[in-house]
Amino acid sequence: MKYLTFATTTLAATAAVTTLAVSSAQAETPVLTVYTYDSFTSDWGPGPVIEKAFEEVCGCDLNLVGLGDGAALLARLKLEGARTEADVVMGLDTSLIAAAKETGLFKETAVTAEYTLPVAWTDPVFAPYDWGYFAFVHNKDLTPPANFKALGESDLKIVIQDPRSSTPGLGLLMWVKAAYGAEAPAIWDGLADNVVTVTKGWSEAYGLFLEGEADMVLSYTTSPAYHLIAEEDDSKAAAAFDEGHYMQIEVAGVLSGTDQPELAEAFLNFMVSDVAQSILPTTNWMYPAVTPAAGLPAGFETLTIPAKALLTPSEEVPAIREEALAEWLKALSQ
Repeated sequence: MKYLTFATTTLAATAAVTTLAVSSAQAETPVLTVYTYDSFTSDWGPGPVIEKAFEEVCGCDLNLVGLGDGAALLARLKLEGARTEADVVMGLDTSLIAAAKETGLFKETAVTAEYTLPVAWTDPVFAPYDWGYFAFVHNKDLTPPANFKALGESDLKIVIQDPRSSTPGLGLLMWVKAAYGAEAPAIWDGLADNVVTVTKGWSEAYGLFLEGEADMVLSYTTSPAYHLIAEEDDSKAAAAFDEGHYMQIEVAGVLSGTDQPELAEAFLNFMVSDVAQSILPTTNWMYPAVTPAAGLPAGFETLTIPAKALLTPSEEVPAIREEALAEWLKALSQ
């Protein structure tokens, strides 16, 4: 079989050249790997739409990798260190910024945007792309408690997320601490018997609520918008707590070791563009960091607006988190 005909040899050579050309073309297409949370990459989340829109303008392959919830993203990065394949991480929030910076894995970015956040944004490392208020979501046929104390005194069943793996879970710790300070342990003692289960992430918790396993679930004031707009179902509401609601600002950052620095910067700037910001309200079901030219979607005007916004400066979070986590663990272990 060493002796091939000329025709066979020519065909083989042509095939080899064609394969090489295709491989070269593929190699020339840059790949941007973005670590984010699972719900972002889901079929119903913003991931597929964001991926298509960005690839239309970047000439690249956007590789969105879903890795649990926001806090799990940071844990993954700490584990991988400088060896991480991520170019960008999207889905951390203000409660995780200080811890993320301590890793030394992120670089400063140059994102240009006219933010319409409730607070001024000056952080040079992380760029916000959406925000919201944490809240307990319930069916409208339930009369909700007016605050955490009333919730703890009630017989209502709630589902929450683990603060060690979930940004909403960590946000709840910061919410209770910001609202009650030294009284936080007593609040958790009161809430302990209301907690049906603690899930690893938001998706699992919300799913249990929808299945009727709990009366209320830790989510966002914007969550009812999903049911109203996507399902034409106005049966859900967010309880308004009189001690105020804790804000979450979700951010994205560029890894120092990226081999696609310009593309990574372009992606962060794309995420605050009118195209991306118009996508997020009805796919990620949060408020956009930059109000789109067309404004917010119809239905958002019906959402609960907290009378008081709570937010701990990111640099103060690490010390408070350790104390709050210890209080939470002690209450729920009894």
